[in-house]
Amino acid sequence: MLFLPKKSILPVFYEPLYLFLTLRGSPSDKSILMQQKMALLVLILLLVNVTINAQFKKGMRMAGPNIGSVFFNSGTSDVSFPAPTQGFTSKTTSFGISISPSMGWFITDHTAVGVSLSVNPSNNKITYESGGTTFQQDKSTTFNLGAGGFARNYFNSSSSFMPFGQVGLNLGLSTLNTSGFFYGGSGASVYKITYDGKSSGGFFANATLLLGMTKLLSPHTGLDFYTGYNFSYNKNTVKTTTLRDDGNNGSNDLTSISEPTTKFTNHGFVLGIGFQIFLEPRK
Repeated sequence: MLFLPKKSILPVFYEPLYLFLTLRGSPSDKSILMQQKMALLVLILLLVNVTINAQFKKGMRMAGPNIGSVFFNSGTSDVSFPAPTQGFTSKTTSFGISISPSMGWFITDHTAVGVSLSVNPSNNKITYESGGTTFQQDKSTTFNLGAGGFARNYFNSSSSFMPFGQVGLNLGLSTLNTSGFFYGGSGASVYKITYDGKSSGGFFANATLLLGMTKLLSPHTGLDFYTGYNFSYNKNTVKTTTLRDDGNNGSNDLTSISEPTTKFTNHGFVLGIGFQIFLEPRK
């Protein structure tokens, strides 16, 4: 038998549950069933209201546990020409990992400032084949390591839907290694070119301006929905050594060294979803 305390001593929150469990009329009694349904509906609304009334306060912490993501891409492209020119096939594979945790602290009931870390290694390989023979291959390996900060302001922090604005800046170091080969010519004029490159002084910067909304799932967890503007800058100087083997007989007939610097600037549009954990202030 289920034991329930007297109705008079139940708090308001449990009263609908009390009604739902004690109204045990016959299934044919429509009024009893209706009261049970209404009691259950009120209980659900009260549970939802607990979430809605969650409120941030100074000293709370905000953790963005984006532990990491992994991507892998593989693609093939076939290129053909009118006879007698022979076509070729290119195959691309790429792999990467992105780790970007963040931690913030509420300095007021509406504003949080924090720090972020970014670790992003990636690898890309492209091969070119014709007639079942690989005549060219290019590989690149990139590693980015950076840190930054952000500031977020909630325009409303007392409901389950909380709009916010956020600015962020991330700076770091970048390394790039490249390698590859190419077979050219035919007959007595056949040759092979190989190259190896390594960057120095690589640098990157990202700046973001976001507008979004946090939907609280509980008093301590929420989903971020945001959109905004992203600016990125990347600079790398790659010292590349190129060797040429005329006749493809294993000899080195020509060596050249180049050291170009590339700068990349991008203006982008951001649309995303994130997850946040809100922690109480430390005592």
